[in-house]
Amino acid sequence: MDKLKVWDKTFRPYIKYEEISKDIDAIAERLNQDYSLSDDIPVILTVLNGSIMFTGEILKRVTFPCVLGCIKVKSYEGTTSTGKINVVCPLTCDVKGKKVIIIEDIVDTGHTLKFLREYLDEQGASEVKTCTLFFKKESFKYDGQVPVEYVAREIENKFILGFGLDYDELGRNTKDVYILDI
Repeated sequence: MDKLKVWDKTFRPYIKYEEISKDIDAIAERLNQDYSLSDDIPVILTVLNGSIMFTGEILKRVTFPCVLGCIKVKSYEGTTSTGKINVVCPLTCDVKGKKVIIIEDIVDTGHTLKFLREYLDEQGASEVKTCTLFFKKESFKYDGQVPVEYVAREIENKFILGFGLDYDELGRNTKDVYILDI
């Protein structure tokens, strides 16, 4: 893993794909334990675009029947969250009366997650749980208010790129994760 230059920023190696893969194995095992005996078929809801790679890996590992849905929201400009959530592409499936597992690439402030959980409740989901690849606990604003049930890895409060995460739409296609080199 060498340094990576994207636009005006340089990123250094942070987490190798092999480590990410082990984290995903562990999360998929927990999901399988929790949903394999369920009579309800859950919706795996990928939050576009960042969680595409994570969702693909999760889908290869879960053993229970599930429906795949998508929603696209945007809250970032450059390397910072705007705090304002915009729905760019609405839900691609019906969630009324269904269990929903939100698949997020990263949870940092929690603003997007709070918005999504409220939105899905309004759409009639019977249950909403969150599965995230990365969790920035020190920047999370909703501790005790907005649950994050499945966390693959807690990370420091730094800007990262790769494995679906981007910097102004570039860098998503690296299998390893990089951190902003300051």
